[in-house]
Amino acid sequence: MRRGTDLSRKLATLYLGLTLLFTCHALAQASPDWTEPFPPFRIAGNLYYVGSKGLANYLITTPQGNILINGDLEANVPMIQASIEKLGFKFSDTKILLISHAHWDHDAGSAKIKQLTGARYMVMDADVPVVESGGKADFQYGQRAEFLYAPTKVDRVLHDGDEVNLAGTVLVAHLTPGHTKGCTTWTMKVADARKTYNVVIVGSPNVNPGYKLVHNLEYPQIAEDYEKMWSVLKSLPCDIFLGAHGVYFGMEEKFPRMKAGGENPFVDPDGYQKFVAAKEQEFRTELARQQHAEKEPPPSK
Repeated sequence: MRRGTDLSRKLATLYLGLTLLFTCHALAQASPDWTEPFPPFRIAGNLYYVGSKGLANYLITTPQGNILINGDLEANVPMIQASIEKLGFKFSDTKILLISHAHWDHDAGSAKIKQLTGARYMVMDADVPVVESGGKADFQYGQRAEFLYAPTKVDRVLHDGDEVNLAGTVLVAHLTPGHTKGCTTWTMKVADARKTYNVVIVGSPNVNPGYKLVHNLEYPQIAEDYEKMWSVLKSLPCDIFLGAHGVYFGMEEKFPRMKAGGENPFVDPDGYQKFVAAKEQEFRTELARQQHAEKEPPPSK
């Protein structure tokens, strides 16, 4: 029985390793929906969606220019520009560029956007080394060429709780670390139809395949940082629920309802709470799995 148990354990380990290998390889390649166009639309007030089907970008308009959240892949920049112009705004009026976190699918296009618009690039402090190294300083992906991109100079280093203010429109940067060291969740208020809504744009709560939550030499406090993130996310008042990927907040399902009129489907505080709870449970399950694996004795020879 012992030999059979050892063989099963070895096969399970091999299967897990292959799964992580293929999943990480898939992550390195842009998912098809990352570059698939999606109709730009107004979410509420001066807040617009200008991203692809899979990667979320947000435009916040003001009388003194506009704020863009996320640079995405460099290949997406013409699509982002076209979406902004389709809404009747000028891409060149982008004055400030922000990101949700320093992964290539959200910031590889930042250098191009800065070049085309002259926007000031503002990034959370712990993600600045990653952005300015073109991904080389990333704790998980820094040694793999397929995850690297053009380094981009940061014009303003942000810290937890900092405000980004343009013509009276204020966004607050909340440090929600774990997925990256400087992962940022943005909040703002928008006025629409005589109501004021609290908007939350979640950075990312995901534990990516291959992330070590236990004994991570490159990011020793990773599990503690995820715990900080859950605490912050659960403390934020949320009416309009958004995130770095449309799948977080059910964009594809909500968009047709938006076009049909009636109640704004993106006003979804319950959906926000359920999303955060589900992602926290995923984290705890993975953390427990890794902690258990650390305690298991090595297989006998």
